Amino acid sequence: MEKKFILISLDDEKSKKLADILGNKTCKKIIDFLSDQKEASEKDIADALKMPLNTVEYNLKKLVNSDLIEKTKNFFWSSRGKKIPTYKISNKSIIISPSRSTYSKLRSIIPVVLIAGVVAALIGFMTKSNELSQTSKDFALQAQASTGANEIVSNSNLLFSQPSPVWIWFFAGVVFTLILFVLLNWRKL
Repeated sequence: MEKKFILISLDDEKSKKLADILGNKTCKKIIDFLSDQKEASEKDIADALKMPLNTVEYNLKKLVNSDLIEKTKNFFWSSRGKKIPTYKISNKSIIISPSRSTYSKLRSIIPVVLIAGVVAALIGFMTKSNELSQTSKDFALQAQASTGANEIVSNSNLLFSQPSPVWIWFFAGVVFTLILFVLLNWRKL
């Protein structure tokens, strides 16, 4: 899925490149021309703006790298058999943030939560298999030793009266720690 915006921090190197591009008269002319056209090739742009083809090519590369202009899927073949791409204006909004956004900082916590979930699942699997094997052994031994059905029923209740699983406490601790971290660092976000 393609992003509909370009998020740039003032601290990012990309903001400097974008400022240079937007301050460049040739880039502005190309953007202005393409905003009036649906799409155009390098030669079409050079002819319409009466610029050398290599100047248009150089500036188009800068504009494509900055995501302000994009190559279209359409192309045509030159008389020499060369594939000629066409370009159009990107339909993206530019968002410039004074510093790294809260969203991107919170997004950096997601891998920690995912790793904690995987570790919690592993802990749950390991403890569950150990508990089940131990409980089933205990149940089998008690069932062999007991002769009455009442003791088997009371022993089967042991299976359902286990304490809270360890993995839940582990995951809850990780989530609590992350919430505490976010709250303590909220002003820095």
